Amino acid sequence: MDYPALERAARREDSAELVRHAASELHQVVTGRRALHAVRHPLGFVCLPVLRDGPRGVCVHVFGPTDPILTDHQIHSHSWELISTVLYGRLGNRRMGVDEDTEKPTHRVFEVHSDPTGLDELRPTRRLVRCLPGAEQTSSRGQTYALPAGEFHTTVVPDGRPTATLVLGRTLPGRADLSLGPVRAPGHRVMRRQCDTAQTARIARAALWRIHEPEPPREPPV
Repeated sequence: MDYPALERAARREDSAELVRHAASELHQVVTGRRALHAVRHPLGFVCLPVLRDGPRGVCVHVFGPTDPILTDHQIHSHSWELISTVLYGRLGNRRMGVDEDTEKPTHRVFEVHSDPTGLDELRPTRRLVRCLPGAEQTSSRGQTYALPAGEFHTTVVPDGRPTATLVLGRTLPGRADLSLGPVRAPGHRVMRRQCDTAQTARIARAALWRIHEPEPPREPPV
């Protein structure tokens, strides 16, 4: 997989090219020509890591009703910048306004330390902040959106329908993965659970089928 070529396609919003690459990778997983294991993420989606190349990575994220959110630290920011294209369904991202506030804080900042075993440790820091909801952006099939590293946000599937995205990420030096939690909450751990080969193939097969399924018509506006 050619990351620079995918990045150029994403920046010019060439969704057909990006969907073709995603479908090709999923097909290789389904047929057994590609050996990878999907990971169930605590934020309520399944990640298929199709490329890891130093600071660069490409994943297919699959959102469905059978993948519950396992942490109350849903407001988070990445140590990496991302460009994401919706393969099917709809996905919403609400950006959050976060300011330092030691007098009337709403949240404490936690650092997320990820272990190769899949363990995520959320460690409380001394940073106290006030967090207010900002603008929400909802993207549909074929649309591309970007999030810079360090921007706090939450991600939701607005209508609960199955959704998948092709995510390109580039880690930036000196950045940390962060989340917001209750002011007095202790640190805690959550586990990213790896799927076996058969489970991964089923997830990839269902995503591939939905990529080729026609988008259902929407209700007309009232």
